Amino acid sequence: MDNPSEDSSQQQQTESSVKDDQRVYFVPYRWWKEAQDSAPSDGKSATLYAVASAPSYGAMKLINNIFSPDIAFNLRREEESLSQSQENGEVGVSGRDYALVPGDMWLQALKWHSNSKAAAKNGKSFSVTDEDIADVYPLQLRLSVSRETSSLGVRISKKDNTVECFRRAYRIFSVDTEPSRIWDLSGQTALFFSNESNDMIKDSQKQSEQDLLLELQVYGLSDSVKNKAKKDEMSVSYLNGSSLLMNGSGSGITSNLTRSSSSSFSGGSCEAGTLGLTGLQNLGNTCFMNSALQCLAHTPKLVDYFLGDYKREINHDNPLGMKGEIASGFGDLLKKLWAPGASPVAPKTFKVKLSHFAPQFSGFNQHDSQEVLAFLLDGLHEDLNRVKDKPYVEAKDGDDRPDEEIADEYWHYHLARNDSIIVDVCQGQYRSTLVCPVCKKVSIMFDPFMYLSLPLPSTSMRSMTLTVIESGSDLQISTFTITVPKDGKLEDLIRALSIACSLESDETLLVAEIYNNRIIRYLEEPCDSLSLIRDGDRLVAYRLRKGTEEAPLVMFTHQQIDEHYIYGKLTSNWKAFGIPLAAHGRVLKGSDVCSLYLQLLVPFLVQNRAQTDEHNFDRSSSEVRTEMEPDDKRVNGFPASIAEENAAEHLDMEFQFYLSDDKAITKGAEIVMNEPLKSTDIPGRLNVLVNWSPKMVEKYNTSLFSSLPEVFKSGFFGKRPQDSVSLYKCLEAFLKEEPLGPEDMWFCPGCKEHRQATKKLDLWRLPEILVIHLKRFSYSRFIKNKLETYVDFPTHDLDLSSYMAYKDGKSSYRYMLYAISNHYGSMGGGHYTAFVHQGADRWYDFDDSHVSPINKDKIKTSAAYVLFYRRVEET
Repeated sequence: MDNPSEDSSQQQQTESSVKDDQRVYFVPYRWWKEAQDSAPSDGKSATLYAVASAPSYGAMKLINNIFSPDIAFNLRREEESLSQSQENGEVGVSGRDYALVPGDMWLQALKWHSNSKAAAKNGKSFSVTDEDIADVYPLQLRLSVSRETSSLGVRISKKDNTVECFRRAYRIFSVDTEPSRIWDLSGQTALFFSNESNDMIKDSQKQSEQDLLLELQVYGLSDSVKNKAKKDEMSVSYLNGSSLLMNGSGSGITSNLTRSSSSSFSGGSCEAGTLGLTGLQNLGNTCFMNSALQCLAHTPKLVDYFLGDYKREINHDNPLGMKGEIASGFGDLLKKLWAPGASPVAPKTFKVKLSHFAPQFSGFNQHDSQEVLAFLLDGLHEDLNRVKDKPYVEAKDGDDRPDEEIADEYWHYHLARNDSIIVDVCQGQYRSTLVCPVCKKVSIMFDPFMYLSLPLPSTSMRSMTLTVIESGSDLQISTFTITVPKDGKLEDLIRALSIACSLESDETLLVAEIYNNRIIRYLEEPCDSLSLIRDGDRLVAYRLRKGTEEAPLVMFTHQQIDEHYIYGKLTSNWKAFGIPLAAHGRVLKGSDVCSLYLQLLVPFLVQNRAQTDEHNFDRSSSEVRTEMEPDDKRVNGFPASIAEENAAEHLDMEFQFYLSDDKAITKGAEIVMNEPLKSTDIPGRLNVLVNWSPKMVEKYNTSLFSSLPEVFKSGFFGKRPQDSVSLYKCLEAFLKEEPLGPEDMWFCPGCKEHRQATKKLDLWRLPEILVIHLKRFSYSRFIKNKLETYVDFPTHDLDLSSYMAYKDGKSSYRYMLYAISNHYGSMGGGHYTAFVHQGADRWYDFDDSHVSPINKDKIKTSAAYVLFYRRVEET
């Protein structure tokens, strides 16, 4: 049997929370007037506005509807007073007159209508019901003030509101059909025109200097909330992801609507297990903040701490803190989120404080939940630091002491300057080992951490595509894609490519970068960093025989005549084409150079087989000979007679050979067929520029050696293939030894110079709350990319004991997942949510103001971005 006193108490709590409501309600004027006429007037003044179309006409109006589908209109201030209109009896006649009323006036009107219905049915007296709460939904408006014309420009954007709320707003403010008026009894709009508005504009959230954000609570104008079946259908469709998620503004149908469909979310109930299931309203692209706040608001010990007497520990004098503003703002917000029967909270005050101390989060642009989380943890720590006077401490040198002793000493020094609830709960310690590659000096440091930022293995590796050219008896061009460490060296690339192309023991690879069909550099230093190779570069690896160093390497660059018109005049010039070809060969005179080149071009002859049969020439024997045998009857792999014949034939066809520089840009002396090359012309690497006549271009299929892929082709909207990896693999990638980058050189105390040392991290001391950040976002010079890798993370038993460099025998190294910050979509237009564990196997999805249960089997997705674990004590 229900306890009347408990029901009365709950009703009083609900009514009290509504009375304290500071929000502005948008209601039908007739509905408010009926309640107002039955009660004595309080003489509250009102401002009348006429709703008028935004000033765009004809073709411009059509363009605005296409490219700017937002609802836009003006509120023109009228001089007629409320009393005059009431005397004329014209208010509310059209049915399109509305009122802006404060929360207390809305409650009084709601009470009068409820009591009227109850009296008609001989029922009970007034109480705020679930149906009343559900009939309220938020609507975000952006206002621009024009004091000269006494008007307000209003814009209702799809980015700020859910699809359903925007659809309802379109019907309400469709000014083309029937004129409407709005009476402001809240006094909110009058502030915009007052002299005090300048201060208000500075402190409010702004899109621009004259663009203010106003949230209205729309009541009595819903077309579907009374149809419960339709509400449930909308709620299900939202959970299936049909609502708009661009720019973080997909905040669900409405929080109040959601709460009415489930008893566990009812504003009037306070059942066990429902505390803390309160959403946060999206203020305009603030889903990143809401996600981080919900995870922190459900962090054990932090909740108990901030629901208690935390203010006595606020350090107002800490120069590194925020004068206690962040701590008090977070504490006040936490109490609202954990209030019994609380409705969704608008974190406006907290957002203002956050923007003040962290200007990067001001405005309404999308940000990173991990970045705001890092700022909050650090800000809360400094605001709550129990150390009032930080002592100066200087870490001593290890002096070959045990690591345990050094680690405890570093931790003691850290606690001497940092002591707060954040340090107690969220901070751990790792060991950092640096080794100099020259003098082998070892440096060991012990540093605190607030969270672990783990790379995804796909971000620590890099895919590279190269073209391999084999210049043997039958020239072959092949493309290979290999995977190398992102911070690796050229020797890593050579090793991976050698395996991919099955390089023989008597072969070697010469890597060159090609630009505009010319070799611009050779990559020959094994220690060169792969970071010097960009995704847009084009690389060729020439597969060459070892032991041919006595014969020079001849590099051939091809040119053909390029004709084009300039100012109507036909001009022509030589232009490089195709991939430069290379081969070792004995070249004593011009005909040797020609023969070697013809051998390389054999596979590209348009009628290669017919010519081979005509000459009875076996292509398999056309290998470059480099042994320099005295009685050799071949010239560069060809029978001497054929070589001479081909040379004469192609000379008549106007193949022209020139000596050139390394980059084949400068044309040197012409190579004459029957004249010997000077010894000075035959270095270890001979660069030859070959001019092709139009007849030669037709005889060979040059397209076969003209295609050269980029190192990595991402495309503008391209994505790398989605991978799957375990959280343990991510941790191993974080802890593995790796060289420092060229920009992070370490000053070696032994060498007294900056060195590219190797670095190794080890976990030494773990916190009670372990926050793990998955580094999903990668950045290059031109493209920001998000990795959609699915990370398989444990939910009940994350065991880190095997990754600990030191075990004290007391602490547990097992953890349980309790919250996840998710990021859906791309970098520019994504949306953040949070999954939170609420005891037993119950998980809830916090999607801004919308809170709903979620099956525990569905919490592991590729959207997981920040993971929150709590320690599980050993039993």
